[in-house]
Amino acid sequence: MSLECWKQVLSAGIAQSQIKLNSQQLKVFSHLTACRTAQAGSEVYACTHCGYQLRVHRSCRDRHCPGCQYRATQKWCELRRADVLPVTYYHLVFTLPHALNGWVSCYPAKLYQLLFESVWHTLNSFGQSPKRLNGQLGVMAVLHTWGQTLFRHVHLHCLVPGGALTQTGQWQAATSSYLFPVKALSHHYRGRMVGQLRQARKKGSFDLINDQRFDKMLSDLMNVKWNVYAKAASYGHDKLINYLGRYTRRIALTSNRLSNFNGEQVDLKYRDYRDNQQKVMPLSASELVRRFALHVLPRGFMRIRYYGFLANAVRRKKLKEIRTALLVKPEELETSEELNQITVLACPQCGQNHWHFIGMSPRLLWEPG
Repeated sequence: MSLECWKQVLSAGIAQSQIKLNSQQLKVFSHLTACRTAQAGSEVYACTHCGYQLRVHRSCRDRHCPGCQYRATQKWCELRRADVLPVTYYHLVFTLPHALNGWVSCYPAKLYQLLFESVWHTLNSFGQSPKRLNGQLGVMAVLHTWGQTLFRHVHLHCLVPGGALTQTGQWQAATSSYLFPVKALSHHYRGRMVGQLRQARKKGSFDLINDQRFDKMLSDLMNVKWNVYAKAASYGHDKLINYLGRYTRRIALTSNRLSNFNGEQVDLKYRDYRDNQQKVMPLSASELVRRFALHVLPRGFMRIRYYGFLANAVRRKKLKEIRTALLVKPEELETSEELNQITVLACPQCGQNHWHFIGMSPRLLWEPG
């Protein structure tokens, strides 16, 4: 399905929806439906040869928009290419139990923040342990909140270079195929997250939940298995950046997963991991919007975070130390010209390709107060 049809599904779903969307969700849907239309504003160019004027509608640049993510992914990949180390990389996934989904609905920013903190504390503790790597890890963590059918499924993807930088400046390489024992990671992660929830309660968070229900929920959570996945990446370094890019810029729903929209109902393609088969689920447009709205992030919330020697403040210095310890030189970054130049179109009137920027029309998007 094209992006235009996808916008029609969203518009129909919003009009038919019976649920109340908050201001952030309304703002995001406003951006998505207006992307590359006159509502998003336009840039006007004039041909320097014949004076023909070309009007180009602007993109919304919303991080939830499928039409704006390809270029963002390519740019991110170019910037991160110089950060790749010649070591094995590990992919870890920490899942938040579905029993907490109701809390996520009421306190999304708080739960997501505690998830990031608990996962980093877990990985950092294992990395610093003298029995394991005895050094500082580097972690890139990306928040995903969805499953294939768009129900809430909160989990954190972590991509970790396989080793740690010791205090003496040496590189301690990981030798396991899963970095750290998954069962031990799960127990530590569970204990840390439940402890963080208790501390947040004492500080006044979660005021909509009574004490008895809160304590029972945490007790129940301590008695269930928390899912953690860990595995060494099986691809070569030439494909690593593209792999990272797909995870960092992936959104809950893209237009190619929708088909056969009749004005009220649309087919959603999804993969059923129980039998690993591609299937189709019919949904009303309003139900699709309701599910998509579950994954609109709180305003200003950072869903991609870097920790340890990959933290923004120390990344360049630490990577230089690691490469020195590994006796390798940093790869030269070759920036794609396509990312730095505006695509030049031939003038439909005279065939020349020299344009002069005239100005732009303002955006007409709705913004909440």
